[in-house]
Amino acid sequence: MRAVTWQGPRKVSVDTVPDPRIEQPTDAIIKITSTNICGSDLHLYQPLAPFMSEGDVMGHEPMGVVQEVGSETGDLKVGDRVVIPFQISCGHCYMCDQTLYTQCETTQVKEMGTGAALFGFSKLYGEVPGGQAEYLRVPQAQFTHILVPEGAPDDRFVYLSDVLPTAYQAVEYATVPEGGTLVVLGLGPIGDMATRIAQTKPISRVIAVDLVPERLARARARGVEVVDLNEHDDDLGDVIREMTGGRGPDSVVDAVGMEAHGSPGASFIQKVAGLLPDVVARPLMEKAGVDRLAALYSAIDIVRRGGTVSLIGVYGGMMDPLPMMIMFDKQIQLRMGQANVKKWVPDIMPLLTDEDPLGVDSFATHRLPLDQAPHAYDIFQKKADGAVKIILKP
Repeated sequence: MRAVTWQGPRKVSVDTVPDPRIEQPTDAIIKITSTNICGSDLHLYQPLAPFMSEGDVMGHEPMGVVQEVGSETGDLKVGDRVVIPFQISCGHCYMCDQTLYTQCETTQVKEMGTGAALFGFSKLYGEVPGGQAEYLRVPQAQFTHILVPEGAPDDRFVYLSDVLPTAYQAVEYATVPEGGTLVVLGLGPIGDMATRIAQTKPISRVIAVDLVPERLARARARGVEVVDLNEHDDDLGDVIREMTGGRGPDSVVDAVGMEAHGSPGASFIQKVAGLLPDVVARPLMEKAGVDRLAALYSAIDIVRRGGTVSLIGVYGGMMDPLPMMIMFDKQIQLRMGQANVKKWVPDIMPLLTDEDPLGVDSFATHRLPLDQAPHAYDIFQKKADGAVKIILKP
């Protein structure tokens, strides 16, 4: 089959790789009909390169049709139309019973000290072949699937794999009081969708911050107040406080993570680590503070005293400095973590109607053949050609 494979920092290619096959009775094989490029894929594209191996199959946002099932896949059957969550979870362990599917004890990558295995996401999360391919083996398929109806186009449901539940969790974790104000930092796919979900809640004001004109325009067109970081990089906190009566917003979602602009020291370490042998680079990436923390620092500065910061952008450093005195003094609540996809699906499905309140049918900015994946990664990483969300079609 054809698949998008990692070949080095900022280098992917589309190659012929072996077809997946049933390896365990809980496996299923899915024929992919749509698969997305995620902002987290950009972390693998460069910052987390030391944890990648040449030939790794990328991607964790696929959907398709079941082609084959193992003997222990529950009610899943050939021909079912399914979305595949980005995390692999069994659905019956202690953590899954707590709906903490990203911490599944059956698939935890214990040798790396990380949570549930993820599709297409490096040695850190099990090095499981990903979904930017023609076919995908789904472990723990009895639970690691979301059954969706026939009829509507893939765009209606494909974001259930990651974007929708991740954005939904970000807003839920923000615990914005009724009639309150939410600031969203970053208008990539997650931040953009978080503003849309926030608009379905009893939240009075949604303010978004970014520096890419096309992304600001998308949010503004949907009635979101926007702040252009190009104009307020040095005084963002003051600007937001002025917009919120001098107090600051009740909650802030950091949807940026390690892709933040600025933080030149961290940027330098990331680039250096990408050039070092893996045996040297991995400990540096695991233990050193290598994140670009500009967005998180801004969130802590912006949020009102007693407010909540919801951290959904991915960070990777182990010793990144946090302004603990400020956080303590302001009594900030900080909530974070990978999205527990299936926890939020029942809340999201009623929003995926023909009325399309979240704009999922037109959310993608680009729909490209799988063979154009190298170009797609390039424009997405550079924020070029208005790229916000890219769907690949095998």
